[in-house]
Formats: sequence, structure tokens, C-alpha cells
Amino acid sequence: MTLAQAHPQIDEEDRLRADLYNYLGVMLARAPDEMLLAQTAGLSGDASPLGQAIEGLARVAKVTKPKSALTEYNALFIGLGRGELLPYASYYMTGFLNEKPLANLRADMAALGMTRAENTFEPEDNIASLMEMMGGMIVGRFGNAATLARQKEFYSKHIRPWATHFFADLQGAKASVLYASVGAVGAEFLDVEQEAFRMMAG
Repeated sequence: MTLAQAHPQIDEEDRLRADLYNYLGVMLARAPDEMLLAQTAGLSGDASPLGQAIEGLARVAKVTKPKSALTEYNALFIGLGRGELLPYASYYMTGFLNEKPLANLRADMAALGMTRAENTFEPEDNIASLMEMMGGMIVGRFGNAATLARQKEFYSKHIRPWATHFFADLQGAKASVLYASVGAVGAEFLDVEQEAFRMMAG
């Protein structure tokens, strides 16, 4: 069953938004394997800033090997003790891990019927999980598809205050090569999302 068949009420633009959120979530959750790198290398974009960022990511993915992607991912996010970046809302918003932003997110997750996967040990406010949550809300993975107003509320509370800053840091990180391009895509995509939400009434 295709996504379109499973969720006939979701229009093409929203499916594409969800796909990009989900893609960013997968890339930020773990280092890409050979198949994901090949899929990334096959991406194409248009003349928009987001399209050009996607084209740039595809070019870098074409010359990236899984081993080097893993080394880069570990340096950025794992490291000896900790990686170069701490991709958590609490850290970016308060300077500390496991603070009020995480508690607020957990309350909203419960209200939306979201639960952390049993084999996941990362705090829920990491960037990969938040991208996955937005993608799931758009297509109704956690129940009914969220209205645009509900999407805006979640985005404004849990993503807008810090994620653009994180993607800028990802672009500038010393270890970033492939992930600098991921950061560029993330930053441009969130610019599009923020402008679309800003134009909504209310």
C-alpha cells in the first residue's frame, strides 16, 4: 500500500514536506549506509535555494563512502565522551540537557499519541526525532493527520527556537563534509516552513 493510498487526504505538497522531514530525521539519526548514500546521490532539485541545497547534497553524496560518512557522523555526534555538536532542543534553548524543553515536548508527545521507541535511548528532543515527529504529524502516522494549525504550534514550540541555529552549526562544524550539505538542506527547508507558517492567519 502506498503512502498516497494509506492517506488519501494528504496532498502532494504535504507528502513532499513529510518526506523531507523524514529524510532529515533518518540522516541525523545514524550514519547513512551505502543504499541511503546512493539514494541521496540520486536526488535532484530546482532553481530555488532549497533545490540548490539538495543538488549540492547529491553531489557530495556521490563521492562519499559509507566508512567516511560513519567517521564523520561519529565525530559530529558521538566522539570520545561527546561529539562536536549536541543536537538537543534543551541544550540549545537552555545550555543544559534534559531541561524544561524536553519536559514540554514529552507532554505534547503524550497529547499527540507519540511514544518513544523501546530501543531508543536518546532524549526525545534530539533533532532527528523532532524531524521524524513533524513528518509523522503531517501524514497522520500518530493518528489523524495534524491540521496546519497544530503543525505550526508544534513547530513553533519545539523546532523554530533552535533548529535553524543547529543546522547553521552543522554547516560550520569542523568535522562536517557530507553533513555540512545536510545542514544546508535543513536550513533552507526550515526557512521555507517558517515563512509558510508565518503567512498563516493567527
